[in-house]
Order: sequence, then structure tokens, then C-alpha cells
Amino acid sequence: MNEGHRHTPTSEKPLAGWRVLVPRGGPWGDGVAASLRQRGAVPVIAPLINFAPTNDQATLEQALADLAAGQFDWLTLTSATTVDVLYAYRAEIPASTKVAAVGETTAAAMQAVGYHVDLVPDRDNSAQGMAEQMIALETEPRKVLTLRSEIAKPVLTRLLIEAGHHVRSVVAYRTVGVPVTDKIATDVHSGRINAILVTSGSVAEQVVEQFPEIPASTVIAAIGPRTAKDAKRAGLNVDVIAETQTVDSLIDAVARFTVTPESENTE
Repeated sequence: MNEGHRHTPTSEKPLAGWRVLVPRGGPWGDGVAASLRQRGAVPVIAPLINFAPTNDQATLEQALADLAAGQFDWLTLTSATTVDVLYAYRAEIPASTKVAAVGETTAAAMQAVGYHVDLVPDRDNSAQGMAEQMIALETEPRKVLTLRSEIAKPVLTRLLIEAGHHVRSVVAYRTVGVPVTDKIATDVHSGRINAILVTSGSVAEQVVEQFPEIPASTVIAAIGPRTAKDAKRAGLNVDVIAETQTVDSLIDAVARFTVTPESENTE
């Protein structure tokens, strides 16, 4: 095995001795850290992105008030960061409002803070995949609140409107980078961090920006093919791609990678 990782894996603790960077904090980060510890790894929580308030808070607050009043049949969420916004605003989601989450990561973030989720796309974890499934489910016009980031293209909104639904699209947040501590930057550059989890295109951009020199031995793991594509576009060399867009799938992929002979080859 690669001595640089001081790694003697067992079937129960496949990541024994590994230090893994978790790029988001909050309840989601805590959940990932717990999963990593179960596999023997040492999680290093270093949030690389955070949300900043939307530039139009009045519109968001009105939308959340209308949501609490039961005015929407559906609420759609296309990122786990939107969950942070809902939680920060202590938003109320009535039982009568169905919630669609773009993927397991977003759904898990919702459940971690006590919200319900009714729909996660079966196959395509994208705005388009979610729209197609909702359109197939709802043959009558419905009222939908779509919460999105400032930079997101309103694909979901457009598809739902074209299908005859009444959609209110509201910018919930802006994504901003969070500078890591000097210690974490040093640990990444020196190779002390053995793996970096990349959970979105925004995270990938921050990894590139904040860690200009990542050792070849550091495993870059992307949460699904879509994020891998975004990461490569941002300039990252991706070593591991989770089969499905879930935290467990991501960590399992890293664990499998570490016990293959190829992990000795750092080129």
C-alpha cells in the first residue's frame, strides 16, 4: 500500500488513518463526519462555501410567508444550500405542501433539520430530471415555489411553466467562498489531507482557488457524474466518482479506491 497514507485497511475500517476534508459544515457536515468516522477516517470539516443573503430579501421573506400559509402545492429544492436558508429563516413547510429535492444529498440535508421530502428523482438528479418526474406526477396545474441560487439557470421553472404549472421562482441565496485556515491550507498542500470530497461545482471552484497545489497522492472524490463534470471544468483532476449522488456512495467509492493497487500510482 501507499506508505504515504500510513494506511492499514480492514473490512470494518477501510479508511483507517485517512484524513478526509469535508467541504461543508452544519448538520450535513456533521452527518458526513460521522459516516467517515465509522469507516475509520479522521474527518476535517472545512466549509469552502457558504450562502450569503439574497439581494432581495423582501421577496424571499414574502415567499416563505406564503409557503407557511399553505399557498403552494409543491416546494422544489435544487441544492443542499437551499436547506441551510430554510433552516436559517426557520421556514415552515405545511404538511399539505409536497417537497421535491434534486438528489439524496439535498433530501438528507432536509431530513437532518426535520423537514419532510416527498420526491427525489429516480434516475436523473438534475433540475430537468426533477421537472420531468413532477410533470409526470401532476397532470393538473399546480402552484409551485422554486427556490434557487443566484447563479442557477431557471431550467426547472421554465419546464414546469411550459407544462402548465403556476411557478414562483425566487432567488434564495448567493454562494460565496469561505477561506480556510492557514493550517488546513498547509495540510492540503503538504499531503496531510489524504482525500477531498467535492460535492458541487461551487465546491470544486473553491478547491481550485484555495488549494493551487494539491499533491498527486491526494484523492479527489466527486459526488456523482454531474459534479465530476463540473469539477473537471473547474480544473480538478477527479480520481473517484460516486455511483449515486449520496454521501454513503461517495465515501464507499473513496474506501474502494484506497484498497486497490492503483492507489500506489500517484501519476
